[in-house]
Amino acid sequence: MARPLVAPRPEAKEHSEEKPGGYLKNPQASAQREPHKFDPSFRGPVRRRSCTDILCCLIFIIVILSYVALGIVAWLHGDPRKVLHPTDSYGQFCGQKGTSNAKKPILFYFNILKCANPAILINLQCPTTQMCVSKCPDKFATYTEMQLQHKLSKSYWEYYRQFCKPGFNNPDKPVSQVLRDEDCPSMIVPSRPFLQRCLPDFITHNGTVTVANRTSFKDALEMARSVTELQHAAKGITGLVDTKELGMKIVEDYANSWAWILIGLLISMAVSLLFILLLRFTAGLLLWTTIITVILLLAYGMWFCSVELSRLRHRPGSDVAIVEVGLQTDLQVYLQLTQTWVILLASLGVTEASILLMLIFLRRRVRVAIAMLREASKAIGHIMSTLFFPVITFLLLTVCFSYWAVTAVYLASSGEAVYKVMSPDVSCSHANSTCNPETFNRSNISKSALCLGSQCLFAFYGGETSYHHYLFLLQLSNLMVFLWLVNFSLALEQCTLAGTFASYYWARRKPQDIPPCPLFSAFSRAIRYHTGSLAFGALILSVAQLVRIILEYLEQKLRGVDNSLSRFMMHCLQCCFWCLEKFIRYMNRNAYIMVAIYGKNFCTSAREAFFLLMRNVVRVAVLDRVTDFLLFLGKVLIAGGVGAIAYLFFTRKIPVIQEEVPNLNYYWVPLLTVVIGAYLIAHGFFSVYAMCVDTLFLCFCDDLERHDGSSEKPFLMSPELHRILGKSKSPMTKTQYSVQLELQPAY
Repeated sequence: MARPLVAPRPEAKEHSEEKPGGYLKNPQASAQREPHKFDPSFRGPVRRRSCTDILCCLIFIIVILSYVALGIVAWLHGDPRKVLHPTDSYGQFCGQKGTSNAKKPILFYFNILKCANPAILINLQCPTTQMCVSKCPDKFATYTEMQLQHKLSKSYWEYYRQFCKPGFNNPDKPVSQVLRDEDCPSMIVPSRPFLQRCLPDFITHNGTVTVANRTSFKDALEMARSVTELQHAAKGITGLVDTKELGMKIVEDYANSWAWILIGLLISMAVSLLFILLLRFTAGLLLWTTIITVILLLAYGMWFCSVELSRLRHRPGSDVAIVEVGLQTDLQVYLQLTQTWVILLASLGVTEASILLMLIFLRRRVRVAIAMLREASKAIGHIMSTLFFPVITFLLLTVCFSYWAVTAVYLASSGEAVYKVMSPDVSCSHANSTCNPETFNRSNISKSALCLGSQCLFAFYGGETSYHHYLFLLQLSNLMVFLWLVNFSLALEQCTLAGTFASYYWARRKPQDIPPCPLFSAFSRAIRYHTGSLAFGALILSVAQLVRIILEYLEQKLRGVDNSLSRFMMHCLQCCFWCLEKFIRYMNRNAYIMVAIYGKNFCTSAREAFFLLMRNVVRVAVLDRVTDFLLFLGKVLIAGGVGAIAYLFFTRKIPVIQEEVPNLNYYWVPLLTVVIGAYLIAHGFFSVYAMCVDTLFLCFCDDLERHDGSSEKPFLMSPELHRILGKSKSPMTKTQYSVQLELQPAY
């Protein structure tokens, strides 16, 4: 018996006010949903479009052109050598060919005790005379001692004078005048070159810091000084020296193991692709297997931590705190501490409990999320080119980062050498005024009676022009535009992928009705019509990020201030802007999906996406988070699996290929590289997957609002998703009831 067709309901207006799941049943809700009334000609992403947010697009283009101009100006004025190479008190580079410093590549500080901050040393801002020398001093000596020894032998002066100003050759000059004119250093200490600068050669003997086996010394004024003062002046430098040696070993390890690292990354890429392909055919089985595998691995990790903890409990010295051990390059040191295994056991236990609780109380949501993942796998399977689109985004981000870094370096080094008049007579009216060292000796200043003995010395890098006065604002603008371009690149990827996957969802017959080259078409639409909308959303996010960076900077400045109220306010502001950034990022992502589908401007798309999500808040809160969690488990499984194989390989625990393992200083260098690289590669592939799920989810919610499953308004979701989610070709009221029943919160 033929089934009669269901006639359309005459109460069209009342029918349109009802919602799947019964979320809104009032006229205001109907007014908010007015843009989503049934359109029989709707076939997915709108093809007839017009440019959106034109004003923002024009501003974005002007900013890019200005950014290019800023880079050109910085390149014309900047000199990276000022950052990379040390500069003496005359503004000359140490070791520069064609100058008097050609054979003097190391910078020497007359009074290193004035350099209390190591950052001052590295940034060339130490307030003492700086000279280029061919080698660092290798013994203790003061100017007073040199004068006494000089009467016995001239060799003492010949050694000491190489650390004095060029041309000074008067060892009998009184100490007070020498220190006043800064002709020579008041003392020299055994040093060694680091970053082309002479820094004290600290050596630790039995826990005591010494320099040349001495813990104290006297300066030129016969005042007792301790080595700890030198250590405080160069605080952190010894750590930097150790870091340099560690860096050399790490580079050596990379040179010996780069081929195996590349093989590990290729394996992770292949496993990620295989994982996504298997999701298409065995999504439920594979995802449940992934979840169970992660649970079993966590359980095994907890058991292993318990065994190690019981083994170390009675071992002497195992109860030492990690803080007392400090930073160690040998990881085995930490594995001998009970505190390490307690932390690992607690972390694994919390993770295990979280997963089990989620599976118990949200098991039905997990099944729906698996249905979404299966549908996303089909979409990606039909449009495989989307998996490689993140490569384009990576190239764009690389260009943005490189341009920003180079511009920042050139801006930082674009200051000109500024020379000031230094006079021993405080009554000199020209003191601290700008001068020219080439013409200073012929000027009236050097001949003035009140300025006798004055010199024209290098003061700092800067300038008197408007360009130099606004260097800080230019650096801030450089950072702002960099954030804008980075967020625009990510927005372009999201909008392109959203348009691609939306064309899959709204196709009535899959894959026959999917348009040709959907990825290229979506990319072309995003660039041609919606550059302004993407730039608008990226600008809002960039402003929030810039404010957060400024707050972080202010927190660093206020860290030494003993003001609880200011610190509390700063933490509150940081928390608020962190939440704001997360909210903007989430809303931008959904707004770009609406832009890709309907071609409207950013504000309209963001408003419609917001109300659509609010009308489906239960689904958003549960399905979206569950899906993200499942994808995270997949990334952890891929990174952990590849990392486990890499660990067995680099620790020579695979007997078949033990001889192929390279000799390494630290096996954790290639191991961490492989693990982090595998996670990032899996994240790149799964980010496409997550964007697909978000797009299909938003299209699914819109599909339920546009259609009721009747013959006049059929659902456009795929038959499998239609069946799994419990939808039938029935009138809207039954459909609403089934959706509400399926998506009720599980308790």
